[in-house]
Amino acid sequence: MQDGIWILAGLGALIILALSVYAGTLLARLKRQTALQAEMEEAAIKKRNDKIIESVDVIAFAALKDQCDLSEAAIRLYMIMDHLQGEKRVEFDSRYPALFELYEAVKDTPRGDARKTLKKNERMRLDFDRAKHEARLEQAIKAELAEILAFTGGRHIPDHILTH
Repeated sequence: MQDGIWILAGLGALIILALSVYAGTLLARLKRQTALQAEMEEAAIKKRNDKIIESVDVIAFAALKDQCDLSEAAIRLYMIMDHLQGEKRVEFDSRYPALFELYEAVKDTPRGDARKTLKKNERMRLDFDRAKHEARLEQAIKAELAEILAFTGGRHIPDHILTH
């Protein structure tokens, strides 16, 4: 009878050992899968950030070279940079206060087809208000645009242009 107990105890120990090994294998697999998932998420964020930064680069450069209205640049930069993630995340309002102030001043101004429906005197009044804000903030915004190009690395702009 005692031999039977020892056999059952040994069998039980083997089952527990086998289940422990199986649980350890599953745990290791889960850890690898979690790490791989984190790497893939990080790569996706980097890829998305790179596309956003490319657009930011082009807009900031165009605005700095007066190829784009400062108001349009402020709106676009705010909207685009709001989607940066991870280490590239930017608190736009505190990091670029002049651009944010202009954005706040013009964000509700009708654009595109909505602008076309306005009466001429209303469009002129809105244009005057926008121009007033742009003129008042122009120097600070140009400095912030240069900061943005430094932040993006100016990857899509020739180096000799950035130094001027």
